[in-house]
Amino acid sequence: MIAQLEPFHAIAISTLAHRLGAEGRSIIHMEFGQPSTGAPAAAIAAAHQVLDTDPMGYWESHALKARIAQHYLETDGVAIDPARIVLTCGASPALVMALSLVGGPGARIAFARPGYVAYRNNARALFMEPVEIPCGPEQRYQLDAAALAALDPAPGAVILASPANPTGTVIAPDELARIAQVCRARGIRLIADEIYQGITFGAVAGSILAHDPDALVVNSFSKYFSMPGWRLGWLVVPDDLVDQARARMGNLFLTPPVLSQKAGLVAFDARGELDGHVATYARNRDLMLAALPALGLDRIAPPDGAFYIYADVGHLTQDSLGFAMRLLEDTGVAIAPGIDFDPVLGHRFVRISFAVATPLVETAIARMIPWFAAQMAAAG
Repeated sequence: MIAQLEPFHAIAISTLAHRLGAEGRSIIHMEFGQPSTGAPAAAIAAAHQVLDTDPMGYWESHALKARIAQHYLETDGVAIDPARIVLTCGASPALVMALSLVGGPGARIAFARPGYVAYRNNARALFMEPVEIPCGPEQRYQLDAAALAALDPAPGAVILASPANPTGTVIAPDELARIAQVCRARGIRLIADEIYQGITFGAVAGSILAHDPDALVVNSFSKYFSMPGWRLGWLVVPDDLVDQARARMGNLFLTPPVLSQKAGLVAFDARGELDGHVATYARNRDLMLAALPALGLDRIAPPDGAFYIYADVGHLTQDSLGFAMRLLEDTGVAIAPGIDFDPVLGHRFVRISFAVATPLVETAIARMIPWFAAQMAAAG
């Protein structure tokens, strides 16, 4: 039997966007959570040196693992044995590995709805049962301890995301502590997707490891470090799962690219450049928030972090995919349909990424305002 998965609909939007771009159309890509900036300059310079001098091969950088462990000590005050860190080919394999470590076929995996499309589909691909917990504006689109305590029966594991995709909302440290306490009491394994850590706008987004040292933590160089195409990430696992985690990495994925590992180590020392990207995201966020009234969008998730606006467009459409397609064809602005993130209510939501350059955000807003006005007029 083959697991049946829903497609990632934003890919269809992106495919059309690239086709229109190849035809000469001016396209602004706001459909993916992908920084428009490149890797830090020092990381690129290190990569050039590696290409010139290193034949490369299958290899795992112990220096990089030690630097990641140092990162947790510096940012969260948490001491992590580097042996608990498994380097991966981006966050996606890390998520697959984490799920496979917490249960087998039939295991119940809980997460917030709306949530990242891969949580649901990866669980299904592994013949697990996704348990989607509806989280609306009253919960700031986030899981809380009360929701986990109320689940009956308790799931085998829960996936947390803070900052979250698609909403950008953050779970406060005291709520993280309460969630960890509930999970310990109920025997629920914690998986934390922390790939947007470092990209926040005044909110505090700490690691779950400060509250549960046995949590599995997924992270990546794709977002804060602005290295999505380098396919480098990591998984932190508890001591009792280290051997099985390493067995999975070795058998399924071998090692991450050597080039990326050596560049990633250097990227940790490029904080000034990387924090400059976050300042750009903050400016873009302010521009988007200021434009929302002119777009007629007044029901959004509070974007505490990451680089997304998740907006209710139910007054304009009940078909978010068709809506996003029309917007792209009419204006050249590509956004993501909400059905990727919420199979129940996502038909009335869209996600707009503001990870692009600020002038592109300004141009996108200028194109969208009259288009949204026309949609509102047509809707009456």
